[in-house]
Amino acid sequence: MSKSTYPLKLPTSIKKAAAELAASDGVSLNQFIAAAVAEKVGSLRTARELLHERAGSSKPRDMLRYLRNAPKAPPSADDAR
Repeated sequence: MSKSTYPLKLPTSIKKAAAELAASDGVSLNQFIAAAVAEKVGSLRTARELLHERAGSSKPRDMLRYLRNAPKAPPSADDAR
């Protein structure tokens, strides 16, 4: 596996929390951050693939038909938060 470096600037509070979690997991801060980034990349790729599959050959303009037919109502109390 090839590796590269990247100077990462984190807010002090985030770095402290990540360091504490890394220590409780028994790994270095570097390993913890690498695993967190890998997890995020994986979830975003999965979400993108799922949405792409669900969209099929539709285009953003195809959604206008559904938006025009949507009821003209204010958001529910749960959605308004």
